[in-house]
Amino acid sequence: MVGIAVLYDVGFRSEPLGRTGFAHLFEHLMFQGSANLEKLQHFRYVQASGGMFNGSTHLDYTNYFEVLPSNAFERGLFLEADRMRSPRITEENLANQISVVKEEIRVNVLNRPYGGFPWLVLPPVLFDTFPNAHNGYGGFEDLQSATAEDASAFFDSYYAPANAVLGVAGDVDADRAIELIEQHFGGIRRRKKPPRQNFGEPMLSAERRETVTDDLAPMPAVALGYRVPNPGDDLHSYLANVLLAEILSDGDASRLQRSLVQSKRLVTDIGAYLGTFGDPLEERDPTRLNITAHYSDQSATERVLSAVDVELDRLATSGTESGELDRVRTKFAATIFRELDQVLNRSLEFAKFEMLFGRASLILGLPTLLAEITDDDIRLAAARLVPASRAVVELIPGASA
Repeated sequence: MVGIAVLYDVGFRSEPLGRTGFAHLFEHLMFQGSANLEKLQHFRYVQASGGMFNGSTHLDYTNYFEVLPSNAFERGLFLEADRMRSPRITEENLANQISVVKEEIRVNVLNRPYGGFPWLVLPPVLFDTFPNAHNGYGGFEDLQSATAEDASAFFDSYYAPANAVLGVAGDVDADRAIELIEQHFGGIRRRKKPPRQNFGEPMLSAERRETVTDDLAPMPAVALGYRVPNPGDDLHSYLANVLLAEILSDGDASRLQRSLVQSKRLVTDIGAYLGTFGDPLEERDPTRLNITAHYSDQSATERVLSAVDVELDRLATSGTESGELDRVRTKFAATIFRELDQVLNRSLEFAKFEMLFGRASLILGLPTLLAEITDDDIRLAAARLVPASRAVVELIPGASA
């Protein structure tokens, strides 16, 4: 088998004002035919080869990927190069995909309990600027007003070969792979790489709060967002926050599970993680540490927040328990290597680390970097997670009313 991944350095944060959801919408357009292929032919060629494919949009990049038998490797390269060369951007395709994306929003957000919680509701409270705070799924008005000219301009700006990283993994000969890549991608028109915008914002100096109502939710919930160090400039401190999140909520032995679920019975579930979608190493600065909890008693919100603060303060003052840091560090490192066992994940992860950190091999060095995190690093990370540095979004349920 072989995995092929193409990552473009454009995501939700790159969307212009008035074009919320455009990066995700454009991802859909990239599946609607290309320079030499009619609509649906890309699908048919991959599936006829016994392969699978997909794509996804993130804050800082958009990826497209396929897994194929190794004898179809060149076919996969041709397919990715062909749509990098010229996707079929037409008013008809655009209108069709706007309808698809709107329906996706209805299914995943508007008509689902806790839809968009907290990834859509927390950023506007935690951040101030449009790139960091806006709705990455998109508002219907913005989506509906998009034109084929907008899509063509977006392609010309962000889908240049210079703005992309190609990752290949699996049963291929490296020298032959490079020859085939040059053959299929080498003739694509060169275009200037767009300047990368700095999305940084000052840290919070006071707690921010907001309340949202979910008419479909059966029970209340709360989301806490804390700004964390820049993973690009201070990876050591950032990784301390990654391990801190694991200490807080990974498994039954974790701090918040033992305290808030098992002992105090304040919440039915609670989790801590970094980033927007749970991958702690897929975003540039600014990013955040999230803590989310669901509970049955609406009046318990302040008690939940207080209990979280108590656990963070315990870690900041007393540090980790014997073996606690080693446990989460070992488990996290094992997860990295287990996921890299799949050819698709290898192609995606190496391309992602090359794009975000400028070094694909960094992922292989993560266990060594994690081993350098000390108890003092965890204490310092926990000490920074104070009420004055966080945003809180309380969800009020409507389904039980």
